[in-house]
Amino acid sequence: MLKENVTVIFDRKKQVEKRGSGKVELRIYLGRTERKYISLGDFPAEKWEKFASSPQVKAERRKCEQIVGAMELLGNEMTIATFDAYYYGAEQRPTFISSPKKIAPTKYKVKVQPSINLIEYMKEHIEAEDISEGTRKHKQCTLDALKRFGKIQKLTDLTSNNLVAFDEWLHDGTRSDVGIHTYHKHLKKYSHLLYIEGKIGVDPYTQVKFKRGECKEREPLTEAELQKLRKIQLDEKLDKVRDLFVFSAYTGLAYCDVQAFDFEKMTEQQGKLYYIDGSRIKTASKFFTPILGPAMEVLKKYKFVLPKISNQKANDFLHLIETALKLNKPLTFHVARHSFATLALAHDIPIENVSRMLGHKNIRTTQIYAKVLKTTIERHAENLQRAIR
Repeated sequence: MLKENVTVIFDRKKQVEKRGSGKVELRIYLGRTERKYISLGDFPAEKWEKFASSPQVKAERRKCEQIVGAMELLGNEMTIATFDAYYYGAEQRPTFISSPKKIAPTKYKVKVQPSINLIEYMKEHIEAEDISEGTRKHKQCTLDALKRFGKIQKLTDLTSNNLVAFDEWLHDGTRSDVGIHTYHKHLKKYSHLLYIEGKIGVDPYTQVKFKRGECKEREPLTEAELQKLRKIQLDEKLDKVRDLFVFSAYTGLAYCDVQAFDFEKMTEQQGKLYYIDGSRIKTASKFFTPILGPAMEVLKKYKFVLPKISNQKANDFLHLIETALKLNKPLTFHVARHSFATLALAHDIPIENVSRMLGHKNIRTTQIYAKVLKTTIERHAENLQRAIR
């Protein structure tokens, strides 16, 4: 269980027995060792809990949580001095920080002026942030959606009512719930940043919550379907896309990593197998995965230089292949990665190893990718039955 950054405590210095009352304080955790205490007043033991649940204490606690969150978000030093600069500046809004030299709000510099509109503010930050190009593109999608929505352009437009209207606009049937949550996640970051910088008086995301929704489960290809895909006769264009899909399905690489694959620079041989040792373009996380037989056949076919094709075209052609195969499931390039994860689990590779092969930062993501097949459960159940006789 994660530790809360801000907690309400009573009588830290054990004064109740001596004085009949003790201090109610907020304890703020700043890193592993730093602690900041803010006194909220003296109360008898029988009254402090009621005070601790009062609206004013909740508001004070929420303010401190936002400051700690902003410090983490902006990469500030987690020290009492840094917290105090934010906290005591916050008492005098809208001029949150009296001097920009006290705390650098970001690790990068932007040309944003306090009077600039929200679209320009976000654009400047997105261009300046030290993030992967994939993340930058996703944030640009959020910015483009805001432009099309049209009702949140200026800082004064950033209200809880407009956020609800934006959410309703996003739910037009063309986006998944998880995708919509990503739009909110991006906008929420800049809303929170504006609040911390004192450019808006209230962070509207503290006044409204949006459900994340559930991921739609992608159907991976079974081993039999992968065999069928490998054997089907296709024309030249579809053949190349099929080969790229097969390479992904037997290495676990995502589309962008397949397109960036360099055999000479990214592989090493261990025993009879070659392995790809690289970093994911999307997340920069490391992965180490084998080049299984069908993937090696693809490499040899193209003399170890894979064909190049856009993601959109690849998916368009995969839909044609889906029809040719008479599959009862959508076929997209990302299904190949899911198929690899499911195939690996079906052959008893531990999920921790599958996670490393895919370059996931946590196993929860791998659990979404990999589907445990009924046949795997049945086989393990039979083994268990034999073991307990």
